[in-house]
Amino acid sequence: MRAAFVDANASLADVMRRLHRADDLPVAIHEDPDITPEALPELLKGVQIAIDDHTHFPVDVVKRCPDLKHIVFLGTGARSYMDPEALEAECDVKVHIIKGYGDTAVAEMAFALMWGAARGIGLMHHAIKGGGWPRTDGMQLTGKTVGIIGFGGIGAEMARLCNGAGMKVLAWNRTPKSHPGVTFTDLDTLLGESHVVSLHLLLNDETRGFLDAARLAKMRPGALFVNTARGAIVDEAALTEALRSGRIAAAGLDVFVEEPLPAGHALAGLDNVVLASHSAFRTPEATDNLIEASLQHCRRILRDGA
Repeated sequence: MRAAFVDANASLADVMRRLHRADDLPVAIHEDPDITPEALPELLKGVQIAIDDHTHFPVDVVKRCPDLKHIVFLGTGARSYMDPEALEAECDVKVHIIKGYGDTAVAEMAFALMWGAARGIGLMHHAIKGGGWPRTDGMQLTGKTVGIIGFGGIGAEMARLCNGAGMKVLAWNRTPKSHPGVTFTDLDTLLGESHVVSLHLLLNDETRGFLDAARLAKMRPGALFVNTARGAIVDEAALTEALRSGRIAAAGLDVFVEEPLPAGHALAGLDNVVLASHSAFRTPEATDNLIEASLQHCRRILRDGA
């Protein structure tokens, strides 16, 4: 049995080499982060496991990879790049995702974006670099309420950080949960009472467009919005308009519907938005966790002979 890392950048390739054990199955590392799906059939000849960072795996292409039996996707957002159910039904290829590897890293980014948005740090930073000296009033977060939508590992880490900062934590999850220091409530109550709304849902068919214009309108006037989940969970046009009007006071965004964010995008023209480039998970600790988890998937597949 053989594996191939189909789209490694230099840093991921280095981590894979460092963590790969002598008794692991062979992993061919292809250091081409810009590989196209059309190149996959040739690349995956004789390969049973593909390790994928961001390359699309269309069904029609995978049908031309007869040796392929497993795709180990580096993260939780495989649906942005492939249709797992169709691949299993039509190609007998099972898609594996990796959860939890970057919970702390992503929560720390959400926490940082919350503070950046609350204090207008992005606006001041760029103005000062241009010779200005704006002194704007910010939101003091101690004693305020944060509402966490989606309470998996990242949401729990965000709650821990916010509790430590002296904030009241509300949460809503699609299935019932409980957690120390967190009050679980219905979505409308969370939106209406929270000074900060932080989004931590997975993107799937049920959550695509989840925060639509009607739900955004239920947010507390002057609240902050933070998204480190996926851009497509939010109605981006409605969010932009709410920020432009000031009904949502500010936002910290790491994810967008289209990435990279196109030049001239409306969100980039707003002074009350702090932008990051889908990098919440990018820390050395999270990367080690991610690559080690991918190798654990390969070890399990090899052990089970499936």
